[in-house]
Amino acid sequence: MKINNILEDEWIFEFLEKRNLLEQYKKAKLNVLSKVNSNNYFKERKPKWSNIWYFRINKQFRAIWTIDSDNDLIVYKIDNHQK
Repeated sequence: MKINNILEDEWIFEFLEKRNLLEQYKKAKLNVLSKVNSNNYFKERKPKWSNIWYFRINKQFRAIWTIDSDNDLIVYKIDNHQK
């Protein structure tokens, strides 16, 4: 999967900043863009045909995303995986 860019809404940055996750998110984002996915692997959410994926920010939080026709990854939710 080739990814050109990672896009997100402004509220996602505010959400991450309130929880002190912004630096971890930026690191994960750079790893995804540079295709260093050892810690930030992609997984497809169930049901598998939904085209909804996620990558890890840290042990607790996941960035939920989908991909558009221009191969841009669109993050639309940050999920607390341990809740």
